[in-house]
Amino acid sequence: MRLATTRCVLGRLGLAMSLLVCGLAIGYGADEKLYVATALTQPKEFTTGIEGPQCDRQGNIYAVNFAKESTIGKVTPAGKAEQFLQLPEGSTGNGIVFDHAGRMYIADYSAHNVLRVDMATKKISVFAHNKEMNQPNDVAIAPNDTLYASDPAWGKGTGQIWFITTEGKISRVASDLGTTNGIEVSPDGKRLYVNESVQRNVWVFDIQADGTLANKKLLKKFEDFGFDGMRCDVEGNLYITRHGKGTVVILSPKGEILKEIDVLGKMPSNLCFGGSDGKTVYVTEVEHTRLVQFRVEKAGLAWQRWQEAKK
Repeated sequence: MRLATTRCVLGRLGLAMSLLVCGLAIGYGADEKLYVATALTQPKEFTTGIEGPQCDRQGNIYAVNFAKESTIGKVTPAGKAEQFLQLPEGSTGNGIVFDHAGRMYIADYSAHNVLRVDMATKKISVFAHNKEMNQPNDVAIAPNDTLYASDPAWGKGTGQIWFITTEGKISRVASDLGTTNGIEVSPDGKRLYVNESVQRNVWVFDIQADGTLANKKLLKKFEDFGFDGMRCDVEGNLYITRHGKGTVVILSPKGEILKEIDVLGKMPSNLCFGGSDGKTVYVTEVEHTRLVQFRVEKAGLAWQRWQEAKK
């Protein structure tokens, strides 16, 4: 908001109060720096397994491995962190998403599950399981609340993708891939993006009416550094963590590099969108075991779906 267009009406509160209100109005947004990362949490509150993350309807951020492995941490927008959940013995979380009803889904790589959490009762259940899973790594949710899970086999340098219905029925919809990691569904629900960390490819598939995948195409190949998590904004731009480089790169739906943001540590693992307007990106960063944040111009897809769920 610019000074020339700001109108402050002097009333009974007096001149001083009016000037204060004007100053607040002028400062909001005017001095905000976009695409500049700052720390949200303190180092070592999470372990080196920090991943996730995802925001609930209230704007709290959830990330895995708070203080110790096999936990889920909850972080307020102000940066206060605490343990939210202890996962069952043998389970370790990685990627997180929420459905329209507010239920949390967690990729449980060590027990080959996708877990579901009732946020009101904190009850944890196995939503999907398949013994042929390698180690489900990340999850993406479609507009109809069906899920896709990336499933790398790190030792073999290969990977696959699973489709999970709203009833928890699971089927393999892609195989013979590289080390599948970050995964996301486009805003219109018609395309699935997946990246390969070791091979440094970003692929796009067409999503068929039954949830299966077709027409695999290379969206972008990078010549250096690996990938991890990946999320879309409302316009379909992909935000991808570049593990080892310490950045988040923004790709257009056509695969063009729009911007790259330094995230204050060499090993960003994953990211999500939140904040009151959906324009704050939260990044889990392994080198300093903390969450960092930066502001952007376009709201995130997950935040937009929260708004839809309110209607």
